[in-house]
Amino acid sequence: MINVSIAGGTGYTGGELLRLLLNHPQVKIDSITSTTSVGVPVTNIHRDLLGETDLCFTNKVGYPDVIFLCLGHGISRTFLRENPIEESCKIIDLGSDFRNEPIFGSRQFVFGLCELNKEKIRKAHNIANPGCFATSILLALIPLAAINKLSEAVHIHAITGSTGAGKKLSETTHFSYRASNISVYKPFTHQHLNEIQRTLADAGNPILPEINFIPMRGDFTRGIFTSIYMKWDGSMSETEIIDYYKQFYEASPFVFVSDEPISLKEVVNTNKGLVHIEFHNGYIHITSIIDNLLKGASGQAVQNMNLMFGLDESAGLKLKGSAF
Repeated sequence: MINVSIAGGTGYTGGELLRLLLNHPQVKIDSITSTTSVGVPVTNIHRDLLGETDLCFTNKVGYPDVIFLCLGHGISRTFLRENPIEESCKIIDLGSDFRNEPIFGSRQFVFGLCELNKEKIRKAHNIANPGCFATSILLALIPLAAINKLSEAVHIHAITGSTGAGKKLSETTHFSYRASNISVYKPFTHQHLNEIQRTLADAGNPILPEINFIPMRGDFTRGIFTSIYMKWDGSMSETEIIDYYKQFYEASPFVFVSDEPISLKEVVNTNKGLVHIEFHNGYIHITSIIDNLLKGASGQAVQNMNLMFGLDESAGLKLKGSAF
């Protein structure tokens, strides 16, 4: 059994990770830390887990085989400085601290996009879990980057559920703002752009075109729907591109290329990513969908753990979706 600790277990990603790991066949949860709820039963915060665990939040990490950092962005480095972790303990960070700056002391972090870096992840001791927007966008573009086919300006619109903003309430996350509402935020400047650009270059497209990203807030709780278009040079036909994408993701247990247009409910509550490709008047149009809390966060983190410990990649992640 893999002994696991979760740092920051009261938020959305920590709670979702806890739900997955409680049902993982190879995991024993040693501790769940919190700075605000020490001694409080986990089920007081995550009420849906009543009857499934008697764990309480603590301020002690213990001696796990792997620790998941489900902390606010920018806090993981501080946590590791203040809570020395055994060198033998593996780290999976769900924050942004190590995605673009992968060195911390003697630790080197691998970017944990499983469909791109699977072999590196298998050998890794530390993982920087990708961001949710980045995951959805990269799943759509990585196959083209791998053959250096990103040469024209890329235009991205992606809409996310309210859980992507975290549990802490703000003006743009509470019900009265989100309900029956859609809005743009951080146009052209979203923080995930850096990891998207770096990863596309590393994948095989060293000279990148302009990448224009417009993030949007949706009036739903879970999921990301990404729509991407760019001019296409005609070097590969529509059939050739679709066949190539299917071959690219053939070994993935979670990413699939759909022949039919896709909709968000097809992936919510699962660790799946779906991609659909069409051509229109000299443009290629790619849509990509994920659940932001699963494939975009906690599910992908468990997938990374499975690879790091030599388990079946899909262990603990065969989840039932909600089609209606």
